[in-house]
Amino acid sequence: MQELVPCDRAKDFLRSARVFAWSVREVFERQVLREVAGARLSFAQFKLLYFVAHTDTHTVGDAAAFLGVSKAAASKAVQKLVEQRLLRRVVSPSNRRSSQLCLTAASQRLLKEFQQARDRLAQEVFGAFRAAQLEEISEVLDRLAAAIAARSKTPDPVCLRCEVYFCQPCRFGEWGGRNCFYQGHARGRAEPSANPAEAAPEDAGLPPGGTGAPQASAVVREG
Repeated sequence: MQELVPCDRAKDFLRSARVFAWSVREVFERQVLREVAGARLSFAQFKLLYFVAHTDTHTVGDAAAFLGVSKAAASKAVQKLVEQRLLRRVVSPSNRRSSQLCLTAASQRLLKEFQQARDRLAQEVFGAFRAAQLEEISEVLDRLAAAIAARSKTPDPVCLRCEVYFCQPCRFGEWGGRNCFYQGHARGRAEPSANPAEAAPEDAGLPPGGTGAPQASAVVREG
């Protein structure tokens, strides 16, 4: 018979998990983004760039679901990134109601700089721990997350949990019975580069028909 965990012990763990999640969000995400982009970009806007870099096709509604906002808010976020020349919108020649979002050279550099800065910080913080220890903790967290998600009264069949930490294989997706949002919006292509900025060259922001190599892009349709 499995031993019951004392309530105080479970409460201590949940407190530690909450503080850990806050630390990751504030230091590894928002602080690092401020270091590489200043105050001109929110983390939600950055996530949208990451979304475009790692998916092929989606609707405005999909972008809204990814960000956890309304369709109107998602459209506004796209427009702001276009105005900052971090995204380029090109009307599809086959469907005038569709537009193609492309990463620009500036947004590719930003994604690369963010990951490099985050990796440097990770080396500093995690350097005090053994790799095997971190791997064990990671697996335990995934198992606990899956066990908690299985008890949700509003189960989400499409997983958006990893946000800007997409990787394969995903233990949480397997154990939690979730369908990967990224995989669902990539048309059978191979797993993207761990560094999304390396997925396309400097001139990848060129519209279809321009010169240069294929661009990192995603088709966005109204609805």
